[in-house]
Amino acid sequence: MPKFTVQNLANCKVAVEQGQTLLKALQAGDIDWMHACGGKGRCTSCRVIVLQGMQNTGPLTASEIKYRNNGRLRANERLTCQCILETGDIVGEVPEQTKLPHLTYTN
Repeated sequence: MPKFTVQNLANCKVAVEQGQTLLKALQAGDIDWMHACGGKGRCTSCRVIVLQGMQNTGPLTASEIKYRNNGRLRANERLTCQCILETGDIVGEVPEQTKLPHLTYTN
């Protein structure tokens, strides 16, 4: 089963089931993650900076394309509420702007 590792969250590893978004996998693993719009792809608060494994993700969704086109989602970022792992693992980190105050992040 593919794994999502969050490097700046103590290398937290979450199993991602087939067809499951990264956000759903995080929630299933009881990992708090910012998602202001409720996981509907209407904002960018759930984004993740992808450090490794971008090639293992599914295609960009319409929401992600919209945010890429208007400069709110960089080429190395995905929305966890939209991103699905197709094969292999992914390593990412929480952007500074969306870190939650009650969690401890590492460098």
